Amino acid sequence: MPELSSVFSADGALARAIPGYRLRPQQVEMAERIAAAIQKHGVLVAEAGTGTGKTFAYLVPALLAGGKAIISTGTKTLQDQLFQRDLPTVRDALKTPATIALLKGRANYVCHYHLARAKEAGRFLSREEAGHILAIARFAQTSTTGDKAECAAVPEDSAAWAQATSTRDNCLGQECPNAKECFVMAARREAQASDVVVVNHHLFFADVMLRDSGVAELLPACNTVVFDEAHQLPETASLFFGESVSTAQLVELARDARLEGLAAAKDFLELPEGARALEKAARDLRLAVPGENARHSAAQLPPAFLEALDKAAAELAHFGALLESQAGRSEGLEHCWRRAQELAVVVKRWRDVGEPGLVRWAEVFSQSLALNATPLVIADIFRKQMEGPNSQHRRAWIFTSATLAVESDFSHYCAELGLEGADTGYWGSPFDYPNQALLYAPQAMPDPNSREYNEAVVEAAWPLIHASRGRAFVLCTSLRAMRRIHELLKSRFEAEGFDHPLLLQGEGSKSELLARFRRLGNAVLVASQSFWEGVDVRGEALSLVIIDKLPFAPPDDPVLAARIEHMKQQGRNAFMEYQLPRAVISVKQGAGRLIRDETDRGVLMICDPRLIARHYGKRVWRSLPPMRRTREEDEALGFFDATVRETEEIDAH
Repeated sequence: MPELSSVFSADGALARAIPGYRLRPQQVEMAERIAAAIQKHGVLVAEAGTGTGKTFAYLVPALLAGGKAIISTGTKTLQDQLFQRDLPTVRDALKTPATIALLKGRANYVCHYHLARAKEAGRFLSREEAGHILAIARFAQTSTTGDKAECAAVPEDSAAWAQATSTRDNCLGQECPNAKECFVMAARREAQASDVVVVNHHLFFADVMLRDSGVAELLPACNTVVFDEAHQLPETASLFFGESVSTAQLVELARDARLEGLAAAKDFLELPEGARALEKAARDLRLAVPGENARHSAAQLPPAFLEALDKAAAELAHFGALLESQAGRSEGLEHCWRRAQELAVVVKRWRDVGEPGLVRWAEVFSQSLALNATPLVIADIFRKQMEGPNSQHRRAWIFTSATLAVESDFSHYCAELGLEGADTGYWGSPFDYPNQALLYAPQAMPDPNSREYNEAVVEAAWPLIHASRGRAFVLCTSLRAMRRIHELLKSRFEAEGFDHPLLLQGEGSKSELLARFRRLGNAVLVASQSFWEGVDVRGEALSLVIIDKLPFAPPDDPVLAARIEHMKQQGRNAFMEYQLPRAVISVKQGAGRLIRDETDRGVLMICDPRLIARHYGKRVWRSLPPMRRTREEDEALGFFDATVRETEEIDAH
């Protein structure tokens, strides 16, 4: 591998290829550590602050090392950015012949088989949905990838996509009559033949670690695995190392079987009747648990739920018997029969008392209910997956994010994923935080659990929102708080004649809201969890980030409660070892929205009095970038006055 310092130097390969490129010592150091880990097939856990340039810091050594690399990201947005922009840029700068591929989950690609079934059935909820199906069909005829992100004519959230794509459950695999033209298979063949493959964490765990449908060939063949946005891995790994079944899967089975019956068994009238009965049982199961967007442990579920679950299981068994009698009439019906059998096994396993080490719980959504069995500890499972079935094929594992450590300490992260003994590296942001940013903790805030807390947040935040002329994110720890704070701010805006746009998460898609926020340049966005990370607003449009509370997960969350109890039984301090580190990572993510480049300036306001009043508060603010700190409102307001003066002076020159 050539000297990395020369590649990253002020007159090196990157500087020659990228306009405005600047040498950053942190980036070079990080790249050298990653290169060393790749060469010795090691494990490196690395935090790199905003502006370090961590993407290039891992792409350069991964490409120069040769061999095969898998890069896994937390979001499809970053996937697309890596594949379309960053990887080609670095590859061209280095003049390496590496081939690259982008691989997403099945639900991102048009399925010829299910699209044809949907068109034949012609059962759509609206004229708009019917139009979308026709638009998808036209797209499928001309597209080389079938990636729905490239189909501009149909919104990403259109209900038509569910009918025009496949899922892990209903994909026919090699038995599909459209297998030769399948977009998913084509993407996988390209990935297996490429040197660098970009996936996301969900796909990595679902399709690689679980050895699903041939994609497992990616992992044994690779030399390097890079996890970007690696702070998301524990949550994603827990999801995939457990087991889940939902009422939506039962409804989809009934729908798919009905469509297959129309194509291959029109004379068998019991099939549509059985499908209707299964759908009703699935919906009754959802209705047996009141509320929505809630999680309940198995012990908390009402008696009516168990009755409804038994009824759904009985209908599923009956429907499976109907499908078995018709399975020989088409590949589709046979596949539906197998799905019914698999779902019945998972439902029975959940219904019967589960294995030790698993917590059984249910999650209620507006239209569906999911039954989950989640492992309390994932370290051993993850470590075994890293070792793989063939321990002789060693590979490097790189875990990187802007938020992994608590006060530069990685022990909580490494323990959770079983990475004991891993090398670690910490590189702070190159930005001038003491001059660019201010951390403001208001005085005299009430207890965060008090009834008047949301009112106090708005009262404390209002002077800063006014001084910053909008241009603010208000990040809330719950949907209830988000709605209440938005309501209070709306009243204050109207009463004070504050003529700035006030946006609310949920009024449009995340990408639409973000585009509006950037375009308006003076808006206030009130949001919850989805805007705490993965959001990049550079420049003056975002100059104030307000966090209502320290984001501790609700203690009644069934998985968290079970893990806390498990740690207590081991004589461990669950709060300090588990709950606090997770909250710190979330705060760092929220705070990271504020300063996105070297010319940004702004105030981070954390309203929660525990930041100052509790002994653990120090661990939170000491984990943040080294911005100036104050408890004085006048100093926070003065920061905005100084920013306005500087802007006016620049404009005058």
